[in-house]
Amino acid sequence: MSRIGKAPITVPQDVKVTIAPQSVLVEGKLGVLHQSYDTVRVSHQEDKIVVSNDSQTKQAQSKHGLYRSLIANMVEGVSKGFTLELELVGVGYRASCNGQLLDLSLGFSHNIILDIAPEVKVETKSERGKNPVITLTSHDKQLLGQVAAKIRSFRKPEPYKGKGVRFVGEHIRRKAGKSA
Repeated sequence: MSRIGKAPITVPQDVKVTIAPQSVLVEGKLGVLHQSYDTVRVSHQEDKIVVSNDSQTKQAQSKHGLYRSLIANMVEGVSKGFTLELELVGVGYRASCNGQLLDLSLGFSHNIILDIAPEVKVETKSERGKNPVITLTSHDKQLLGQVAAKIRSFRKPEPYKGKGVRFVGEHIRRKAGKSA
């Protein structure tokens, strides 16, 4: 049985949880999220949500902790929200945003213009002498990670010079160049 799945989820006062058969709806000050589930049972008791697994099948056991984590992320997202920061490391790398359009200059012949989902708020910060930083904020952790991964995929950090798009605080393992 999953250790993560056994832990109850504490629901803050400003979050409303509606449990229907095979789906959970979580509403809070930052938005509304919906998750469907199967092979587990979800119950709401006062200010806690409990995910339980009655079946001992391998599929049910594997999804027990997964659905508990997804619901916990939904509750945290609609109450506090999530933030990711990406750093552009490289000479001439720039980022600017105009509404939900993110304009990236990453050393290619043309700029990359990415239309960001409306649930994700985008901010860019460029200071002289520092690397440009892209800040992504959303109540949906899954969507936020997907958008950040898409931006990072345009120019992944390379191991020789460390140039590319990386998460703030991410450690890049460096390789030695050729020794002649």
